[in-house]
Parts: sequence; structure tokens; C-alpha cells
Amino acid sequence: QVQLVESGGGSVQAGGSLRLSCVASGDTFSSLCLGWFRQAPGKRREGVAVISTQKRTNYAKSVKGRFTISRDNDKNTAYLEMNSLESEDTAMFYCVARRGGCSVSLYALEAADVEYWGQGTQVTVSS
Repeated sequence: QVQLVESGGGSVQAGGSLRLSCVASGDTFSSLCLGWFRQAPGKRREGVAVISTQKRTNYAKSVKGRFTISRDNDKNTAYLEMNSLESEDTAMFYCVARRGGCSVSLYALEAADVEYWGQGTQVTVSS
């Protein structure tokens, strides 16, 4: 079983930056596929970024070039560095994980076989 705890959300002006963190416990961290999803009011939940056990990454088209996902296996932590934030980025951000590595669907930023979800951290971007 895996527990995920996000932090780092907050309010920022458009063009600014935030760094989200996700601390995982309860399993072998290096064997987890990790990612970030988000959901804004009135919008569908969408995958933002994913990182595999081998540190391969994939990003949603809307954030590619602005966001960077990373992982530190020594600290059992995943990160999402968000730069050039836009008002459209305002959402609740969730850390997700799957044991045994990324499935094809999760690597493609689909949520169907996500195993674990964090409680979320709110990101608000004003313009």
C-alpha cells in the first residue's frame, strides 16, 4: 500500500513559478510510476505529467515546455516544477502512483489504472 502526500500549492501571479512535492511511503519508491493530474472547476480531470521508474517522462501538450516532473529516489519524493504559469493552470493538483512501473495508459496520462491518489494541493494563478 502506498500513501501520497502533496505540498507546495498556493497562489501565484501569472508568469510565476511553483514547485509541488509528493512524498510517497508504504512501498519501494523506486518501483513506482509517479505522476500528476489536475482538475479545475467545471473541467474534466486531466493528466499533467508522468515519470517512469527509469525517469522517462511524458507531458500534456498544454504544459510541455513549462512544467518539469522529476523524482528523487533517495528522498521518496516526486516533484513538479511549474514555470510560466497561466490562469488556465488553476486547479487542484493530485499526485498519483502505480506499483510495478507505468502502464501504457498511465504513461499516456490516462487515469484508468492509477492505483493511488494523494489528497491534492490547490494551485491558483491570477492574471
